[in-house]
Amino acid sequence: MTASADLQKNLSDEALLDLVQRQTFRYFWEGAHPISGLARDRTNRFTDPSDDAIAVGGSGFGVMTIIVACERGWVKRDEAVARLNAMLNVLDRSTCYHGMYPHFMNGATGATIPFSRKDDGGDVVETSFLFQGLLCARAYFDRDSAEELRLRQRISYLWEEVEWNWYTQGGRTVLTWHWSPTNGFALNHDIRGWNECLITYVLAASAPRYGIPAQAYHEGFTQGRQFLNRRSFEGIALPLGCDWGGPLFLAHFSFGSIDPRGLSDAYADYWRQNVNHTLINYAYCVRNPKSYKGYGPKCWGLSAGDAVTGYAASAPDNDLGVINPSAALSSFCYAPDQAMAALRHFYEDLGDRLWGRFGFVDGFSPQHDWYADTFLAISQAPIIIMIENYRSGLLWKLFMGIPEIQQGMKKLGFKSPYLS
Repeated sequence: MTASADLQKNLSDEALLDLVQRQTFRYFWEGAHPISGLARDRTNRFTDPSDDAIAVGGSGFGVMTIIVACERGWVKRDEAVARLNAMLNVLDRSTCYHGMYPHFMNGATGATIPFSRKDDGGDVVETSFLFQGLLCARAYFDRDSAEELRLRQRISYLWEEVEWNWYTQGGRTVLTWHWSPTNGFALNHDIRGWNECLITYVLAASAPRYGIPAQAYHEGFTQGRQFLNRRSFEGIALPLGCDWGGPLFLAHFSFGSIDPRGLSDAYADYWRQNVNHTLINYAYCVRNPKSYKGYGPKCWGLSAGDAVTGYAASAPDNDLGVINPSAALSSFCYAPDQAMAALRHFYEDLGDRLWGRFGFVDGFSPQHDWYADTFLAISQAPIIIMIENYRSGLLWKLFMGIPEIQQGMKKLGFKSPYLS
């Protein structure tokens, strides 16, 4: 693959989707750590980082993009398997914490890089993002060749060793986000309320050796103050979450793998949740109550990412005047017409400022005449993954077809066409 940021004209919708997915994939192929192929947390528009830091969750999303690239023929199957085995070489020898990985680590050695003073150990959520990708890879690379068999065995070994139940602090009915060998559970951050962590509870319930009971989901995650909403915003009902829905990545991170179509439990219809969350975000940007320059039907999408003063979580109730391209582009499944209008505007009208070697930059603000010079793993990957799910359902079919996942979701009380 050769990188090019030249803008092309008069592309059909399908050709434009191809281009955006493929260009963005370069972040995880050409822009990955040179030894392990694990994903860097962020990269500059023109230069690569000089350090060895990689993001564990971003790497899991990156695994999913490699599957897409293989399926679409951007990389050869043996190249994809070789890259994944290189990633596993470092994951195998990296420091883990009762099977969990840290937020950041050294992409060459696997050594932990502390996220903060006391966050220097296992991160349950980042680990769940990693394993949703690895399990999709285990399902996709299903041939009888020695290398694919070895890949599946290596993933299964790591998956079976994760002690999800350790992170209930001895049997509490809720998962704790962090544990450190030096600080223990000092951060004591319970994973409750509607957020990006549905995938965490699904994986923890599905674990073959160290799973959690269903009560941890029903008495922990769903009992957070901001789990149920059931109010309307912009005239649209919001089943779950904080008022106005929060940043749009909440509809993307868990649902790159979990198929929300026809998915429900005692609390919500998850397709309705994600569609309505998206439409509230869109309608708010169109209404534009703060009269920010640039907002409108073709320029919308509030989420977490780089903003004028640094990384921030933007949402209708925390509107900073910054549009995150990933917010709209990762929402093709939920609002395809609105997402395509945004894509064409970002590419055709603003491409000279937004488009680069790894796709669209992380954020921009016409109001402040500001355009990011960075790409972020957790923003770039959902663009590829969710557009692919819109086009083919590839990652959804892989993940929802995994026997352990089906058993875990049944245990939690989910209903889905995959579970019948």
